[in-house]
Amino acid sequence: MEFFGNKLCISVRDLEADGILTQDYCRQLAARNRLKVARPGGGKGNYALVVVDSLPTEYLDKVKEKYPGGNAVLLRGWIKSNYELDQAAVAYFMDWAAKQHSDKASDELAQKYAVNASVLNTCIRLYNRSRDYRKLMGEKYDWGMMATTIETLREEFGHDLPASTLRFRKKVNEYKQYGYECLISGKFGNQCARKVDYKTERLVLSIYGLPNQPYGSDVHEMYISFVCGELEVWDYDTGEIFNPDDFTDKHGNPKELSESTIRNILNKPSNQVLIEKKRRGWSEFYHEQMPHMHRHGGEFSLSQITMDDVDLPRRMKGGEYVHAYYAYDVVSQCRVGLAYGHDKDDALVVACFRDMFRLIERNGWGMPAGIEVEQHLMSKYKEGFLKAGEMFRFVRFCAPQNSQEKYAEALNGVFKTTIAHKNHEGIGRWYGKGARRVDQKKISDSSNHTYEDRKYYTFEELVADDRRDCAEWNNTQHPNQKKYPGMTRWDVLVARINPTLRPLDKLTLSRYIGEKQETSIRRNSTVRVAHADWWLSDPEVLRKLEPNNRKVTAYYLPDEEGKPTDVFLYQNDRYIDKVRPVETFNRVMAEQTEDDERKKIEQHKIVSHFDKWLRDNAIGEVGVAPTRHEEDDEGTESLVLPLAPATEEPDEVCEWQPTNMAALAIGDM
Repeated sequence: MEFFGNKLCISVRDLEADGILTQDYCRQLAARNRLKVARPGGGKGNYALVVVDSLPTEYLDKVKEKYPGGNAVLLRGWIKSNYELDQAAVAYFMDWAAKQHSDKASDELAQKYAVNASVLNTCIRLYNRSRDYRKLMGEKYDWGMMATTIETLREEFGHDLPASTLRFRKKVNEYKQYGYECLISGKFGNQCARKVDYKTERLVLSIYGLPNQPYGSDVHEMYISFVCGELEVWDYDTGEIFNPDDFTDKHGNPKELSESTIRNILNKPSNQVLIEKKRRGWSEFYHEQMPHMHRHGGEFSLSQITMDDVDLPRRMKGGEYVHAYYAYDVVSQCRVGLAYGHDKDDALVVACFRDMFRLIERNGWGMPAGIEVEQHLMSKYKEGFLKAGEMFRFVRFCAPQNSQEKYAEALNGVFKTTIAHKNHEGIGRWYGKGARRVDQKKISDSSNHTYEDRKYYTFEELVADDRRDCAEWNNTQHPNQKKYPGMTRWDVLVARINPTLRPLDKLTLSRYIGEKQETSIRRNSTVRVAHADWWLSDPEVLRKLEPNNRKVTAYYLPDEEGKPTDVFLYQNDRYIDKVRPVETFNRVMAEQTEDDERKKIEQHKIVSHFDKWLRDNAIGEVGVAPTRHEEDDEGTESLVLPLAPATEEPDEVCEWQPTNMAALAIGDM
């Protein structure tokens, strides 16, 4: 048997040679899907392989009886296919060898240690994959089989791990606890010869990571108290109480560490990172210590929109802020959507989207291809209009409290330190430096949290100032003048529109971010929406309505004044029609203008079209009479129904032509 395709297999020729199955019968079973062929025969050096577990029960029992070592073969194949050289171990041991002033610490030895670590990684990986090890070893992890299998791979991998089951198992546990260092021989001064071994170092770091954040001197005192038995230390995760007897020297005396040794442990760069991770919150550590992603800009505007909220730095009376929401184009850095409100809520988000799409519609641009948004105000729209492919092809919800991920955060910062800081006073931070520092004077009252501001503003003043600042931002030079010489942000936005954008989908936009109004169809022709009447596009729309139901729902995107633009009708979430406004004309003929005449002609056309639809779909006339039986024909007077008179209709339906009613009236006089 052999390992192929992550499965235990046996060759067809071996099955035939052992008298279990012939090649012809194997083909028949495979054709009937009663066994699975892992590899067909034929070709140079290829022979047919059958998956052992797919054999019918009677033949599977014979194979297991003939080949009792199948699990060992499967385990060996799994280890070989999942083994990979640990590059971190290679770097660690190569660095260790370079620092050792000994000819014995060679690169070959470092490579062997790295192979040992890689083999142990594979064993631990199998141990952690409960599904795999149950399949290979049964319900219980068979350390004896694992040690034997690892021993058979000694020459192939080049490791020198112990062959004994107990020693191998102990080495695995030491490796899980102490890492790479436990693989180094004691003659090179590994943990066995160190005064500050791995376990002692972790204890010191754990004490330093207590919630009260002790100083280094306090850590030294607590460590001395622990090794002397005066202080108990336990592991919060496991509940294990540390034993002071495990922290002794070779003579059994408590291992004494000086205060400078403690400080050296705490000041190691690798330990400082771990300390910061333990002591700092997620946001502080992520922004100050964690590596971050490096990205570069795109080529076309409206390829991606980035959105974020901000509180305008100057305050209104009462210490309240104006909340703003901005939408930026990533490539041009233009602000393409603005919204302001007293509250940071869903209405502010929707208003920003509406403002952005009004700008896009005015300029005849297409639907932005992608968007990146925050979590806390946008998560409710994940299965709605912010579902990828619904309105935007690409949607990214940035991680909360991760200002580095969302480009709008950086643009907000640049806007504040350039345009806003230049145009207004009081823009900065109380902890800022130089020109960016804003002094705050605390008022001594009962709360002790009140600060004196130099000036308060009204909501309207702050919004008007910010709109002027946004216009200035859009019309200042793009920061990448090497790529866009002499061009402003707005110039880049207009000149670099992505040519692959989809047309603006106002129907979908109105449904998700538009106004909603319940209404009904009147006189088979109009609906009333936003205090105005709107014509149905065609009488055929009536066929789309449910029986005995003329109620519909109107959706529309409002303009800057809140008036509808395009109005779309739905009935029970099913699209019905796009309606057009009813334009009235002056009923006083003497005062009618050319525009009134145009509106009147349009209305006549609508009425005429409706009349034609009625004629085209008119119900025909029929006659009715009781059914006669054959035995009643004799002696019964024949009943003949008269034909219905034919209605006279013109040969052709002429289009309605406008009539000058004023001229006819003068003629009658």
